Amino acid sequence: MADGRTGSGFSGDSLLFLTDEQLRQGIEAMFFAYRGFTADPDRILAELAYGRAHHRAIHFINRAPGTTVNNLLAILGVTKQSLNRVLRTLIADGLVESRVGKADKRERHLFLTEAGRELESKLSDAQRARMRAAYKEAGPEAVTGFRQVLEAMMDVDMRRAHSKLRDGTS
Repeated sequence: MADGRTGSGFSGDSLLFLTDEQLRQGIEAMFFAYRGFTADPDRILAELAYGRAHHRAIHFINRAPGTTVNNLLAILGVTKQSLNRVLRTLIADGLVESRVGKADKRERHLFLTEAGRELESKLSDAQRARMRAAYKEAGPEAVTGFRQVLEAMMDVDMRRAHSKLRDGTS
């Protein structure tokens, strides 16, 4: 086809220029992929009366044990009130521990408890299985391209935060 589309959506040789229709297809694919990506954790979270905000907090506390509340606020991009509501629940349920900072007593450092690590593992195992299957089906070049597209869609600050987490410097 002249616009670079194939019957399945995209051809690899004309990706430097995409039509509005191809972009719409990509947007819709992301919406449906996100639904699939979150479906398994959503079922686990629903059993505990938690939502995706709880999952995101647990995920990033696990990725950077001892992270501060302010750092978590910056990563999640939520209001302090919203995060405090989520953290209060996770702390009360024994999944997260909040410790006062040693250098700055105003800081609160967040850690997952053993129960929190178990829940995080259960949630992440479900997502890793889905990602692993998708990556295997798509192949290594597609995996590299997918990561590049995701990183290119991030705002500069988010790309920086992502790099810090990826490099373990957060």
